[in-house]
Amino acid sequence: MAGMKIALVILGCLFLVLAVLGIFLPLLPTTPFLLLASACFARSSNKLHNWLRTHGRFGRYLRDYEDGRGIPLRGKVLALAMMWPSMIYAMLIVPLPVIAFLLFLVACGVTAYLLKLPTARPLDD
Repeated sequence: MAGMKIALVILGCLFLVLAVLGIFLPLLPTTPFLLLASACFARSSNKLHNWLRTHGRFGRYLRDYEDGRGIPLRGKVLALAMMWPSMIYAMLIVPLPVIAFLLFLVACGVTAYLLKLPTARPLDD
């Protein structure tokens, strides 16, 4: 069990690094990596999970999502605006139509999930 906790802490740190890089690199998504890091820390280290939930930059965003208050409208719009062009491009270049259709289904599922989530108050207040 200790090995699993160590692996989850390492994965959480990796996802957190990718989330931070996503702030600066437009095609790297911040939110999914941040949520993955939080999930890994929640299952491995209360200290790291609490640190992330109280972090000045990410804390409120994570708390709102994890406590069921949703994500800000800006986050939803940005996620969809970045996902759909990427998915359409991937669907156009993939050689197998069945894979393109699966990508379309995934994009529709993610869209439905995001639209179903509650919209949290803006992060900048």
